[in-house]
Amino acid sequence: MKIIDICKLSPLHGRVAIGADLLKVNGHPVSDNLDFHFHNTEDTLELEISEGGELQKIKLDTITCGDLGLVLEESKIQICNNNCIFCFVHQQPKGMRRSLYIKDDDYRYSFTHGNFISLSTMTEPDFQRIIEQRLSPLYISVHATDDTLRRCIFQNEKLESIMPRLTMLTENGISLQTQTVVCPGINDGDQLHKTITDLASLAPGVDSLAVVPIGLTRYRDRLPQLRTFTGEEASEIIDLVESYHEKYLEEMGTRFVYPADEWFLCAGKKLPPLSYYEEMPQFENGIGMVRQFLVDFNRRKRYLPRKVKRPLKLELVTGHSAAPILRENILPVLNDIENLQPELAAVTNKFWGETVTVTGLLTGRDILDTVKQSASDMILLPPNCLNDDDLFLDDMSLKEFSEEAGKPVMVGSYILTESFQTAIDRWGN
Repeated sequence: MKIIDICKLSPLHGRVAIGADLLKVNGHPVSDNLDFHFHNTEDTLELEISEGGELQKIKLDTITCGDLGLVLEESKIQICNNNCIFCFVHQQPKGMRRSLYIKDDDYRYSFTHGNFISLSTMTEPDFQRIIEQRLSPLYISVHATDDTLRRCIFQNEKLESIMPRLTMLTENGISLQTQTVVCPGINDGDQLHKTITDLASLAPGVDSLAVVPIGLTRYRDRLPQLRTFTGEEASEIIDLVESYHEKYLEEMGTRFVYPADEWFLCAGKKLPPLSYYEEMPQFENGIGMVRQFLVDFNRRKRYLPRKVKRPLKLELVTGHSAAPILRENILPVLNDIENLQPELAAVTNKFWGETVTVTGLLTGRDILDTVKQSASDMILLPPNCLNDDDLFLDDMSLKEFSEEAGKPVMVGSYILTESFQTAIDRWGN
């Protein structure tokens, strides 16, 4: 692995050049960052480093060991070899940001970043490494435990049976968080019942199961014919999932299987209390995220001012799925602040299609088309519609957006009360 940076406090600073290759740690080959950190835990270390074609061995004792202050290059990502019938990568137009076309199926990123994987690209040495290095938890896209159906969903006839692999991993102490993306008429109904009960049979090794609705864009030419769920069907999915809760709470002490927030929003049903989600095992997968958002807001809303010194028209940008939540729970609080006039801008997703209603998939152009005719004084954007470089999904920059909007624009934080307070401090006082 190539060394791309060395901390000045590192015992290797001045002894090893940036650009050198770290070959081995205590005789163990280093193929990526996980190898390096796994073998970098002994009392003494011997590093084998190649620099300019010359092999150098460096010994370090327990006093100088640690993370060594080395930054290694990122290893090449393992690419998915499936063609899932609902794959979001396949539902995109040409010319988007390159990273949006990467079909990640890398168990290392599952361990480090919580990415869901299919296990289809893994070799026997990969499984043995997971067990040896205790790469746990892993996040697994199951979708169906019936192997014939699973191969159909993944459009990969070479997929091996999933349950024996999951059993082998759990029996060796690897904790698994699982998900099934549900498609109407395909892996719902009896197949969803089977998937739930099969995975529950591997608890507590399988720690949880998230049931997530399919997401479709308008870019589905030459792709399998699929549709989204109706509100009534979403309600039925919730009922199906919750029919297991009492049984699993009694047998395992956990609900185990959780419906994604989107089901409740689609069905127009009240969100469960925070306790419903227990330890939030799949928060980043949209399980309990909305309820946590509301709990955080209600805990902090008392710190908002009762009055704004000068009138401020504040426009809150959101997607259609979150709009009812904000309208019912957030706007009434803001309306009680004197001189503050909040407005909700629920943006229709023209780019991906109107069936895509989440805030994180809004483009800069669609947001602009919604807000540019508004009489608001400033625009508050949700944080998840831009990346770390302040670019929207359509590569419009925040600067370009602000210039075209012709009014102050602020990117909010996930703590909504802090966003409101900052906006008030800047433009209302």
